[in-house]
Amino acid sequence: MSNEVKAIAERIKELRNICEYTPEEAAAAAHVSLEQYLAFEEGNEDIPVSVLYALADFYNVEMVTLLTGGDARLRTYTLVRKGEGVKVQRHGEYDYTSLAYKFMNKKMEPLYVTAPIEKENDVIHTSSHAGQEFEYVLEGTLKLLMGGKELILNPGDCIYFDSTIPHGMRSVGDTQAKMLVIILN
Repeated sequence: MSNEVKAIAERIKELRNICEYTPEEAAAAAHVSLEQYLAFEEGNEDIPVSVLYALADFYNVEMVTLLTGGDARLRTYTLVRKGEGVKVQRHGEYDYTSLAYKFMNKKMEPLYVTAPIEKENDVIHTSSHAGQEFEYVLEGTLKLLMGGKELILNPGDCIYFDSTIPHGMRSVGDTQAKMLVIILN
């Protein structure tokens, strides 16, 4: 695993120990099995963003705390210039860039997301999390699997949905789909 994933795993484990929660309690909060949670906490597996959001909520910290070890400090506004968001590299999966990581007490999480290109016999893994989600396709063609239904979105298309419905996505064709994703907690 990458050093970034290992560092996030260490912060998650440290928070759990500081808050005196058991691994079982943290796994339940993250909506994963104990075995899966322990693999995440040890840095042996890449941690899905849905799990990071659930754990940030569980520990009552900003997502940036898990991602960088720092705290969000801005209350009035935050300006993030092109290329300056906090990147969460996903091994073999999505690339996420947090676009409001400096802002405190966010009611939404805006992300710039790049979906991997679908390969032959590729299985789209789904996840779910509390809240609602908005996705606006900027480039490429996106295949969204949501609640067992397959939807195709092209540039300019958008979708708003209940994110407790299992969902996952892939880029269709030769170009990675890029989108603005807003998660409402």
